[in-house]
Amino acid sequence: MQALYSYFQHEKADSKLFERELFKSLDKIHDLYLSILALLCDLHHVSLMVIDENKNKHLPTESDITPNLKFANNSLLVSMDNNAELKVLIERKKISWQNDFDIVRKLFFEIRGGEAYKTYLESEHNGIKEDRDFIVAVITDHLSENEVLNSLFEEKNMHWADDTFVAFNSVIRTLEDFEGEFQLQPLLKDEIDDLDFMSLLFTKTILYHQQFEELIGRHTQNWEVERIANMDMLLMEMALAEIMYIPNVPVKASLNEYIDISKEYSTPNSKTFVNGVLDKIIAELKRENKINKTGRGLKEN
Repeated sequence: MQALYSYFQHEKADSKLFERELFKSLDKIHDLYLSILALLCDLHHVSLMVIDENKNKHLPTESDITPNLKFANNSLLVSMDNNAELKVLIERKKISWQNDFDIVRKLFFEIRGGEAYKTYLESEHNGIKEDRDFIVAVITDHLSENEVLNSLFEEKNMHWADDTFVAFNSVIRTLEDFEGEFQLQPLLKDEIDDLDFMSLLFTKTILYHQQFEELIGRHTQNWEVERIANMDMLLMEMALAEIMYIPNVPVKASLNEYIDISKEYSTPNSKTFVNGVLDKIIAELKRENKINKTGRGLKEN
């Protein structure tokens, strides 16, 4: 969507150039994914530092001398620290939180002050599942919606403001697979198929842009095409490209996906508008047998 929006803003854009930039953006999302994992490792390091600092106080308390080490010994965090592949990738990509260590430290103290942290430390249950579930809770409760953290990501890369949702979910999926040994997961589940899908959706939306615009125009007779929000037009054109020219995606899945995207990125009334227009167009395309889905169970979807 971002790549197509940028493409259509240029009068004489080179579609191949914009497609290459689209694929480059995937690498940037992977960098963000690694940055979040590196942040978790650094939060773990801060916890170890704080334990040492407290022990070396001038007048340490009993809890300073014999601290609760449950977070420090969290099996998932320890496994991440010891994962050679993660270390190599972080070093190769030159990902570091050193310049923002004050933010990392502040995040740790926010986490430590939360109820989930206290409950986790006080719980009598120990094990991989509890360790894993707590770190996932840290992400959802303290990191994914943190304004300071998200602003920092946006400073590092302007596109990361929209990519954080994908990156955090990818991190959560990776952590949920933890059964005792941390393993990195690829950003794409099926890289060849997913990249082919991206390329096809991008090129077909551009290739049939004029056709889609005319088709939408016929079903929005009370609207001038120029008055329809740019994002609504783009989302409907992308939906039509997917419905008409990508044979292995169910129509209902495509329709639901673009309605959800319109709620996130367009105007408050876009959901109803996009849904209504696409419903009418899909009905016409079905009558004219212009939707040809292949694969088991897809012909009527």
